[in-house]
Amino acid sequence: MTTASRRVGAIFTPDRPPEDFRQAVHLAESAGMDELWVWEDCFRESAFAAATAALAWSERIQVGIGIAPMPLRNVALTAMEIATIERMFPGRLLPGLGHGVLSWMGQVGARVASPLTLMREYIPALRALLAGEEVSTSGRYVNLDRVKLDWPPSVAPLVYAAGEGPKTLTLTGEVADGTVLTGGTTPEGVAAASTRIASGRASAGRTGPHANVVFVPIAVGADASARAERHLERWKRPGEYDRIAAGSLTEVVARLEEFYDAGAAAVLLQPLEDDLSQDEFFAVAAEVAARLR
Repeated sequence: MTTASRRVGAIFTPDRPPEDFRQAVHLAESAGMDELWVWEDCFRESAFAAATAALAWSERIQVGIGIAPMPLRNVALTAMEIATIERMFPGRLLPGLGHGVLSWMGQVGARVASPLTLMREYIPALRALLAGEEVSTSGRYVNLDRVKLDWPPSVAPLVYAAGEGPKTLTLTGEVADGTVLTGGTTPEGVAAASTRIASGRASAGRTGPHANVVFVPIAVGADASARAERHLERWKRPGEYDRIAAGSLTEVVARLEEFYDAGAAAVLLQPLEDDLSQDEFFAVAAEVAARLR
């Protein structure tokens, strides 16, 4: 049985057009997913617009943003977005923020010299605003003068931060309520990340739960190895099958168990690019989720 500390979800990747999203939401909910996550890759689809639509189109499923780039938005605007959604759909939004792809941030004139400094300033300010506090701060990137939300959520949602490098992972433990680990992270990578995150939490005196979520590309079926290899070649990681769960249904489920054992609270199933239709992918995802439970 899936619990709050062991969740299974799926990702709607933005290589699919926005008009496909409504079907994905219905398929995810009917497939029994706990969560459906969206990405905000430049220059494709808006995370907050998509999340709001998904919550309106569904009844039960939680919707995650993994992630929205911090450099693109003033922290007060992000707080307003999250608070508005949370008040309309209490307890169902899982907001995540991250550095963003640096080259994309450069394209729009939003690249910062120190992404770590931005995260260190941004996430605490965001969490304070969502908690209904009045925030004044003067930092390198985040500057607020007596900012307070008129409509804060009655219960502030957990704020996730994305991490990949060791310094960022440690920082997510210090400032965030959960960490988003990128697709292609191995079970060994999850274990190492969990250690760094725990170290960051300890150094900041943080207590309570901290949920690590990881995107895992999956390929199920007789041709799974060939499909997985094509995906890995696109990543320029040929032969690195530990970055993906591929094989029979039993083999894939066993592989996903390794991610939970390594410290993931949620495993988010990621479709391979140009692979299955949405119907086919969520049919497989439903079988995987049923086995994991």
